[in-house]
Amino acid sequence: MNAGIEPFVTIYHFDLPQALEEEYGGFLSPRIVDDYKEFAELCFREYGGKVKKWITINEPWTISIFGYEQGIFAPGRCSDWVDPACQAGDSATEPYIVSHHVLLSHASAVNLYRQKFQKRQNGEIGIVLNCFWMLPYSNSTVDKAAAERAVDFVFGWHMEPITYGRYPKSMEANVGERLPKFTDEQSLSLIGSYDFVGVNYYSSFYAIESKMADQNRLRYQTDSLTEWKSEKDGIPIGPHGALFWLNVYPEGIRDVMNHVKHKYNNPPMYITENGTANSHHRSMEMSIQMSNWMNINKLSGCRA
Repeated sequence: MNAGIEPFVTIYHFDLPQALEEEYGGFLSPRIVDDYKEFAELCFREYGGKVKKWITINEPWTISIFGYEQGIFAPGRCSDWVDPACQAGDSATEPYIVSHHVLLSHASAVNLYRQKFQKRQNGEIGIVLNCFWMLPYSNSTVDKAAAERAVDFVFGWHMEPITYGRYPKSMEANVGERLPKFTDEQSLSLIGSYDFVGVNYYSSFYAIESKMADQNRLRYQTDSLTEWKSEKDGIPIGPHGALFWLNVYPEGIRDVMNHVKHKYNNPPMYITENGTANSHHRSMEMSIQMSNWMNINKLSGCRA
């Protein structure tokens, strides 16, 4: 701040206290909403005089999918047939339960901030959502619909509730009774619960229609009835980064922004994360890494 840099402070970024996980299961329980709200109030009270941009939660999708669908982030839960390393979990239900409570936690903090702190602290509050852009694998009607569904299941899953108070219709249709429902009061608390939306964008995929999954092995990953591909006819959607899922496709960030603008009432947006992965060793000097052609092309393309 002394250097004239305005901080964006994130209240929750993948760091749930272990005590809450052990006491009641963390975000699997509705009890998390009040505990999160209490922590948010502490942050607003102690730091609101300096912080003018608050982010309630970073990437609800990542919390739910990596933590409860694939089990690769804490608390490492998933169905045992997804990954035998998971000692507990249900990839068909828990991601949706967790995101439901994440959204309600977000709304509780926003409403608290607006009621008690915003006017006198003169700040703003929002949420950060990640989004992969999805291009239809072909010009067929089914692949175009698949691309739309894929975006719904990644971005709309959390953007639709905070804009319209409901989940995307494609999710309601495909997930059915496994998708939690909002009460009327909860819907009202969610609608418009942001002053801005942060967007994290890294890569894009082709989406293709997929068949109905085995009913005995349901999971989020197959619920959208789409398959994501990073190549088409053997040609990558963009140059490969060091991470297997990251192909450089800077055009996608414009597609994401336009999607948000036209489908979600053109909210104020910030690009909160963007970039690519460098394959060089982490000890390499920053000046050398910054001269990497892929980084330059990615950043230049996103600015275009």
